[in-house]
Amino acid sequence: MSTGIHDTTSPVRLAPAMLALLTLVACTPEHTAELPHLGATVAETSVSGISSGAYMAGQFQIAHGDVVVGAAIIAGGPYGCAESLFADMLPGPGSALLNATKAINGCMLNAMQIWGVPNPRLLADKARRLADSRRIAPIESVTGDRIYLFSGKEDRTVVPAIVVAAAEFYAALGVPSDRIGLETRLDAGHGFVTEDQGLACDRSTKPYLVDCDYDQAGALLTHIYGALAPRSPAPTGTYHTFDQRPFTRDLGDHGMSDAGVVYVPEGCRTGSGCRIHIAFHGCGQNRALVEEAFVRGTGFDRWADTNRLIVLFPQTATSPFNPQACWDWWGYTGRDYLTRDAPQITAVRRMLDALAAPRASS
Repeated sequence: MSTGIHDTTSPVRLAPAMLALLTLVACTPEHTAELPHLGATVAETSVSGISSGAYMAGQFQIAHGDVVVGAAIIAGGPYGCAESLFADMLPGPGSALLNATKAINGCMLNAMQIWGVPNPRLLADKARRLADSRRIAPIESVTGDRIYLFSGKEDRTVVPAIVVAAAEFYAALGVPSDRIGLETRLDAGHGFVTEDQGLACDRSTKPYLVDCDYDQAGALLTHIYGALAPRSPAPTGTYHTFDQRPFTRDLGDHGMSDAGVVYVPEGCRTGSGCRIHIAFHGCGQNRALVEEAFVRGTGFDRWADTNRLIVLFPQTATSPFNPQACWDWWGYTGRDYLTRDAPQITAVRRMLDALAAPRASS
């Protein structure tokens, strides 16, 4: 799974009629509905993500620690890892370009270890400064969270040492060791791990779902929330494709897709008080690139059915500058990307608030 930062595509010659057809399809909006108001409980939200989604899960958790109770970081590193010390010296997109180099070499491949990158203690200090300036939630709101981290032994995209650094970051932040779970035993490649879906366990290619006989969705939800009711034999809830544009309308260069997905168990459709889990896809894993593979193949739905859990799958968009639809963990949406004011974090928080709004009376 690439960061999408340096990806290129080979030129393909298309007949004019085919080009016109593709243009028409690309410009035809997907049929979407409003995100339903379900009276959900925002204060018990959890987050997870893989790769760029793992970084975004951590960023959302740190920004909104007042409502997030736990985070799962799958093949991702510590909060703020990609931000260069010299980023503030460059105007406009220059800082993002500088961060991109550090992101790949220092925060994925661990090729900058000799220069102390990543440095979990310095990154924890960065988070404390942002909290002191009220750009993220108070650090105390995060130290009680439960943290699940995962790295596969065969992952060569985000190497295991980077995930270990994420665990060290949370420890430096003050999260007790018994609340941090680090799983590194499986011979998994770069992907979300499942019990029976996806590619061979050691693969690292689209759709970035790998079958390692391990129920990662259940493992991370259990670590965060504690003992859960057994999952349903098959999904019984409903997937809703919803319009993300109302949540991004005033956000400028946000990088979000027009449509997202939410899974609503039957009990959450008819009753209030369900919790919310936000699942952030990785690079190369949004619906435009792998269709519904991440949304429906991860296994969150079966656990959601029996545990009154709404699962939100927000979506980023592909673009010439972000062809793999990565979440912003190096600053391509602007310098506020680590804070509550980040466009993507703002949009997803608005989605939470919409799910928490009282359901319409019938």
